[in-house]
Amino acid sequence: MNIATIGTNWITESFIEAGKLADDFHLYAVYSRDDNKAKEFADKHRADTYYDDLEKMFSDEKLDGVYIASPTRYHAEQAMMAMEKGKHVICEKPLCSNAREAEQLMETAEKHNVIFMEAIKTLYLPSFQTLQQWLPKVGTVRKAIFSFCQYSSRYDAYLNGEVLNAFKPSLSNGATMDIGVYCLHPLLYLFGEPRSVKASGYVLDSGVDGEANVLLDYEKMDAVASYSKITASTGPSEIQGEKGTLYIQTIHRPEKITFVPIKGETEEIEFSTDDPAMYYEAKHFVDACKKIKADNLNWDNSKLVIQHTDRIRDQLGVVFDADDTFV
Repeated sequence: MNIATIGTNWITESFIEAGKLADDFHLYAVYSRDDNKAKEFADKHRADTYYDDLEKMFSDEKLDGVYIASPTRYHAEQAMMAMEKGKHVICEKPLCSNAREAEQLMETAEKHNVIFMEAIKTLYLPSFQTLQQWLPKVGTVRKAIFSFCQYSSRYDAYLNGEVLNAFKPSLSNGATMDIGVYCLHPLLYLFGEPRSVKASGYVLDSGVDGEANVLLDYEKMDAVASYSKITASTGPSEIQGEKGTLYIQTIHRPEKITFVPIKGETEEIEFSTDDPAMYYEAKHFVDACKKIKADNLNWDNSKLVIQHTDRIRDQLGVVFDADDTFV
C-alpha cells in the first residue's frame, strides 16, 4: 500500500519507522511546503517521491493513503482534500479542531468510500487491551483518575517571550488538544458518555490552556482527567473499584499495570516497549484499507472525545480560529 505523509516532524518519523514494520506498508511520498525540506525528508526515509503541492500529491494515481501530522488547524482541510480524491486517511490526534469538522470529515469518508481513522495509538496497543481484560478485577468501579502531565520542551521558549506552535490558538493547540486527549480517549472508551463535565484550568496569555482538570460525572461513579503541558508528573493513573484498584503507569502507553485488591495478593504485569508504539495503529490502518471496510475505526469514541474537547474549551474560555470557519 502506497502511503504519503504530511509533516516532517519527529512524530512523522516515528510513524514511518513503525509503519515499515507492518505488512504492505510502503512509504511512497512525503509532503512539505518547502521543496528542499520535502526532498531532504524523502531522501532520509527513502520515499519514492516528494511533493510541495498537496493537490498534485492527492492527484497521484499511485497513492493509496496518507498520514496527516500537520498542526491540528489543518487536519480537516487536508483530510477533506485527500478523501475527495479517493485517498484513505489516518490523521494524527486530535482528529481535528472541533466536532463540526469531525462530522464533515466522517460524512466525506462515507461519501467517497474511504477509510478515515484517528491516530490515537493508545486504543490499539496490546497493553490497553490487557487493561480492559483486567478491569473486572476491581469489581464495581467508583472512581477513575487518569493523569498525563508532561512538561513541554517549548514552554521554556514561551516563558522567554517566544510563542511556538504548541501554544497557538490559531493552530488549534494547547493542553486539552495535545495531552488531554490521551486521558479522554481511554476514559470515554472504557466508561462511555458522562452525565456532565466540569472543567477548570489555567489559560495562558496566548489563549490556549496550559493545564486542566476535568471532572466527568457518571450515575454510579466519577472520573477525573488531569493533564498539563507546563508541569510534569510520573504518578500513575488509577481505576478504583469496590474490590481493589488498578494502577496504570503512563496512560497514553501503559507500561505497567498493577492490581491491588482490597483483600488478597497484588498482581502486576509489565509490557515490553521494544515495539514502536505507533506500529499497532499503522497496522490497523493498513489492514482496514486492504479490506475497504470501515470497521473498528473507533469513530464513536473520536466523536465523543472531540465533542468533549469542545465543551472543555468552552468552559475554559479557549477559542480557536477554526471555530469560526467551515472546511
